[in-house]
Amino acid sequence: MGFYDALLNLPEVKGPTQKRLSFKEKLKWTLIVLFAFFILSLIPLYGLGNNALEQFTQLSILLGAKFGSILSLGIGPLVTASIVLQLLAGSGILKIDMTTAEGKKKFQALSKLFSIFFIVFEAFIYVFLGGLAPSAALAPNTYLIMQFVLVTQLVVGGLLIMLMDELLQKWGFIGGISLFIAAGVSQQIMIRAFSPLTTAGTLAFGSTLAPVGKVWVFFQSIIGRTPTGAILALSSILATILVFVMSVYGQAMKVEIPLSFGRVRGHGIRWPLNFIYTSNIPVILIAALLANLQLWAKLLESKGWPILGTFSANGAPATGFITWIHAPRLIESAITGSFRWIDLAHAGSYMFFMIVGSIVFSFFWVQTSNMDARSQAKQIMASGLQIPGFRRDERILEHVLKRYITPLTIMGGATVGLLAASADLLGALSRGTGILLAVMIIYRLYESVAKEHMMDMHPSLRKMMGR
Repeated sequence: MGFYDALLNLPEVKGPTQKRLSFKEKLKWTLIVLFAFFILSLIPLYGLGNNALEQFTQLSILLGAKFGSILSLGIGPLVTASIVLQLLAGSGILKIDMTTAEGKKKFQALSKLFSIFFIVFEAFIYVFLGGLAPSAALAPNTYLIMQFVLVTQLVVGGLLIMLMDELLQKWGFIGGISLFIAAGVSQQIMIRAFSPLTTAGTLAFGSTLAPVGKVWVFFQSIIGRTPTGAILALSSILATILVFVMSVYGQAMKVEIPLSFGRVRGHGIRWPLNFIYTSNIPVILIAALLANLQLWAKLLESKGWPILGTFSANGAPATGFITWIHAPRLIESAITGSFRWIDLAHAGSYMFFMIVGSIVFSFFWVQTSNMDARSQAKQIMASGLQIPGFRRDERILEHVLKRYITPLTIMGGATVGLLAASADLLGALSRGTGILLAVMIIYRLYESVAKEHMMDMHPSLRKMMGR
């Protein structure tokens, strides 16, 4: 048995036997997995003491994780595995023909193997570098044992995330990575916008502490005649709305290529190419990469190896490389009078990493997901379509498509990177990457449901969807 044959025997979620799943079936499995995700995120790690990662709440949302719970790893290992595989495939080191069914199976098997490796690897890193440490009350002779107990729990949680992601890919509307990010971001935005509770968990009304929800902060600041607080709250709300509007606008933009059926004159279709061609995948990858770098920096600093930089007492990057991949809140610092000119340099560096990283991962994703001009040309030719006025030749069709796909890959990647970085710099209610991802994921889900399952839906749901 060869290496790839052995990989194909890895445990997997069995796909549906029927060619097309109904709306109710997909909705059922999507809701089951979403419910399971929230329940598992509430289960604390047994024997956990110091949780040095709890200050990275924003990063945990992008990683689909809840630090301190059984899902502390989140989608981090899956995304890291995807990045490594894309780098290997893009550089030509890994030679797999993704245009064949056999090549796709091999790539998926390798992706699962890499995911399992990074689940185990990151579990050991989180525990043995002190990010998630056993309770100090444990006897010294059981400390090492409890470290392995924590690692085992993290590995189990990581494997559950991997299987839930695979389950949704085969039985749900969208993949688990997208769903977990959208759920976490949506939850955070609702809490940070409308929660009447304080950070201490008590009602803000009649308390000296400010509420978490920015809407309540705004009205409370107006009543209390504190313009600075009102402006800060309003700027966060407006920044969030701006990113939402721009994301929906960019997602709705398309380039349509007219195609005709070669053997049927007078009949044709328009082949749509989205302006944000690679959707939200590139910004997920670059955001997860930067988030992992910050986590690694914190873990290394806790062990006395500040190779990537150091953090201040409040958890913000203070020195080193991590300050250049961290977004300073320009609007907030300008309003409160704490603005420094070095913040502009940090903002420019962060925006550069987000934009360039999104473009690079856009190219990698196009090559590994059959979205390149050659794969699209083969798909069009297999459908019996051709461009009017051109000879029916795959090479000609590929050349024409390349004139559209290459610029869209660059501009779409740069746009998502710019939007995500701008929201972070403006101080939106959640990380800019998270807001952008949530909007794009929900919009893509809406389009998928509207296209494939509109006739299966209940009339009231269909009316709510605007159909």
